[in-house]
Amino acid sequence: MITRQRLAAGICALLATLTAGVAFPAGAVADETDSTASPKVELVLDVSGSMSAKDMDGGSRMAAAKQAFNEVLDATPEEVQLGIRTLGANYHGNDRKTGCKDTAQLYPVGTLNRTEAKTAVATLQPTGWTPIGPALLKAADDLDGGDGTRRIVLISDGEDTCQPLDPCEVAREIAAKGIGLTIDTLGLVPDAKTRDQLSCIADATGGTYTSVQHKEELSDRVGQLVDRAADPVVTPVATEGTAQCTSAPTLKSGLYTDREEFGKQRFYRVDVNPGQELRASVSVGADREVNPDYGVLLRAVTVHGREIVRGEGTGNGRTDVVSTGLRYPKAESDDDNAPAETVCLQVTNSFSAASGVKTTPGLPLELTVDVVDGPSKASDVASFGLGRGWWLLAALVLTGFVAGLLWGWLSRWRLAVWRTN
Repeated sequence: MITRQRLAAGICALLATLTAGVAFPAGAVADETDSTASPKVELVLDVSGSMSAKDMDGGSRMAAAKQAFNEVLDATPEEVQLGIRTLGANYHGNDRKTGCKDTAQLYPVGTLNRTEAKTAVATLQPTGWTPIGPALLKAADDLDGGDGTRRIVLISDGEDTCQPLDPCEVAREIAAKGIGLTIDTLGLVPDAKTRDQLSCIADATGGTYTSVQHKEELSDRVGQLVDRAADPVVTPVATEGTAQCTSAPTLKSGLYTDREEFGKQRFYRVDVNPGQELRASVSVGADREVNPDYGVLLRAVTVHGREIVRGEGTGNGRTDVVSTGLRYPKAESDDDNAPAETVCLQVTNSFSAASGVKTTPGLPLELTVDVVDGPSKASDVASFGLGRGWWLLAALVLTGFVAGLLWGWLSRWRLAVWRTN
């Protein structure tokens, strides 16, 4: 006769096997990394006095940022070299000149020691000014060198307080260096001025701006951006835009190069499905002497010419590259068979050649296209906020179901034994 202890042991073994099979599906293997081109990320955190405000789920903005950093440090991929820089963390006084120099590297960019990084973050207290521009310049230097992707993630709750060094101009200068560095920004206060400045910084380098008001949102978004740095580097693909949208090439997500004549326009087509978001940025370089005061306009328009959204960038001769970007979220449709929308990207420049300078060939142009799932899609909600933990939920559901069946069978068996006795 089967003993109760043996039956219980068998049930436990079966449930453990089922749980392992669900949590670690067949075919799952560890990702291989390329140590020769390690991606680099620097988290740039605003530690100005306003970060002490308590409006993040009842706690301070600083506490929310610390929690987010600790969670991100735990989850950072091994191949990512990560550093942390602060702005406004050390100077307590009112001298503007000194306060606008207050940016320091809290943890150097390199192989991550999670304990040391967390210890450094724990010491931070909201203190001083908001020198975003100087911090971005230093962060770009921190990420110098190597062939991997480079990304700055800026978290701030307000505008730069150290004008006239405009952080948006700083971002454009960083983009003009052609070092492939992306700046993503996260705003902890949803006011228009902060949003406009942080959006401008992100757009200049092809990055993203996100407004967050909750601790979990902050942790999730910073983690996503750090993970994105580990994505493979995209090789530019040569393409040739046209003067009209109807004959323009259709582009998919990727990095493209082209040439554009002085004062002319180029069209490219991108298909965007309902529920997706189009993110595009363009940089036009002056590879010869040009007149000062120039600009670049990037427009997303319909095939009939109606403007959807635009991005603009201007220069005055200080840089030889001008950049801008845009984002277009396509609303979801109730019709599962709804067709994709063809969006025309129009790139126009206002460069003019100096006297005696040849205008051919055209100016070098670099266009980045990224079509991603929009924030309203279920996949971006990470399975109702569970993220990868939905595997665990599935395991628990299946475990409960099997346990119920076995327990019912066991109860019926015990009842049958009792009746026979």
